[in-house]
Amino acid sequence: MAKKLGAPIALGVVTILAILLLTGTNNGDKEILKSTFSIQAEYFDERTNSNYEGDDSHIQIVFQDKSEKTNAVVLEVLGMEESFQKTFVDSSEFTVIIPFPVTPKYGWEIHPVTFLIDHEELDKVSLKTEIRPYGDPPAPIIYGNP
Repeated sequence: MAKKLGAPIALGVVTILAILLLTGTNNGDKEILKSTFSIQAEYFDERTNSNYEGDDSHIQIVFQDKSEKTNAVVLEVLGMEESFQKTFVDSSEFTVIIPFPVTPKYGWEIHPVTFLIDHEELDKVSLKTEIRPYGDPPAPIIYGNP
């Protein structure tokens, strides 16, 4: 019974977080955040991506702070059996590869990728996006202040 409720509960939590993030920032702040941060989350799979030349299916997450004033970033991928979390200190850009052997049964929406950023000028910033298969248009980014 618990397994049947897992996906709807996760989707509900993600929806609530998205609403809170959307209402937590104004358009001026959003433009500053858009021009400062670049994030990308893509799924690479040798079975579905004809251009993929790797051996294992995985998620590749890329973060870049164009101002180079990031003090720390906490990256988290939710909705997995064991959530992935990693902290990067004094790093304005990084790429992370996370093994992900199977495309999710209920879609990528239940696996949000979140960034909690400590920035010298912008203070605390949160970003959220979703994973997309390689070659698909990127998912929208939700910008906010925690």
